[in-house]
Amino acid sequence: MKFTISREALLKPLQVVGGVVEKRQTLPILANVLVQVDKGRLTLTGTDLEVELTATAAVENSVDGEITLPARKFSDICRALPDQALLEITVDGDKALIRSGKSRFSLSTLPATEYPATEGVTGAFRLTIAQEIFKSLLEQTQFCMANQDVRYYLNGMLLEMKGGQLRTVATDGHRLAISEVDCPEVVGEERQVIIPRKGVMELSRLLGDGDVQCELLVGSNHIRVALGDIVMTSKLVDGRFPDYDRVVPKIGERQVTADRSLLRQALQRTSILSNEKYRGIRLQFENNLLKATVNNPEQEEAEEEVEISYDGVEFEIGFNVSYLLDALNVVKEDQVVLSMTDANSSCLIFGSGNKASRYVVMPMRL
Repeated sequence: MKFTISREALLKPLQVVGGVVEKRQTLPILANVLVQVDKGRLTLTGTDLEVELTATAAVENSVDGEITLPARKFSDICRALPDQALLEITVDGDKALIRSGKSRFSLSTLPATEYPATEGVTGAFRLTIAQEIFKSLLEQTQFCMANQDVRYYLNGMLLEMKGGQLRTVATDGHRLAISEVDCPEVVGEERQVIIPRKGVMELSRLLGDGDVQCELLVGSNHIRVALGDIVMTSKLVDGRFPDYDRVVPKIGERQVTADRSLLRQALQRTSILSNEKYRGIRLQFENNLLKATVNNPEQEEAEEEVEISYDGVEFEIGFNVSYLLDALNVVKEDQVVLSMTDANSSCLIFGSGNKASRYVVMPMRL
């Protein structure tokens, strides 16, 4: 195998696939990247057995073949070479020789036949969507995914195709996020799949802005997302996602409207003195006024007052302030609505005039 490529043309796909390669591997081959040359086209593949990334680029003076190279070292060499450098890569026996200008590198290789291949996406539902829209769906909900929860189906994100809508849902058992968008391509039977946490994170990293389209293939065991020269394939979590409709409260009788930015800043300041473990904050709602107070085991206190739009009965409720801030950070509207029924019920948060993205936060006793 042999090919010539510029540093810039190689570096981008190499960094893309290298993102999925773990530093500590149980199998030595998983620390490598699969390098394939076929008819003047280079394909790089990285995997951790859960998520696979492939990226392609054009090469010159090529001789077809395939081999695996140490991902970290290959990427570091490429990054360290000067701009506009030309790399000539030749495989000789069990070594790969990299030449560029007066630089020479010899890397050990492992055979491509040992590299784990991801099975095809069978019984797939095909969907095309703008990258910007899909990225927004992920970003509006991914912060609510659980991390290393024993309920493994919570360590991921639900992707639901139902009734002409594409919807993402994430929950860690204490809070929940839903974001949806109209999608005329979603017709027929309802589909639900759970994308694992790592797959969601990689997708967020790869998806761009603008109207550039990406293609989703949603199968029974895998999801594949094609973004031009980059393709990501992820295993799906085998489990049943909770019935989230049951925990999303209806619009409550106590509805508060506030300036999102002012409320977020006030909560951030107050949270400085909150209990580091429990992060509790007490919210007292009065006529057009919110008082936010916290205290901690060191007997320190903080209080903020924020003008709001509210004319109901006075009441107070406790929350984890981090959960409130996470929700306020992703609401895009200038005005935010907090809807509650009583001090023991969940709070529903959404941007004023836009219920396409909704957030549910459970109360806490203080």
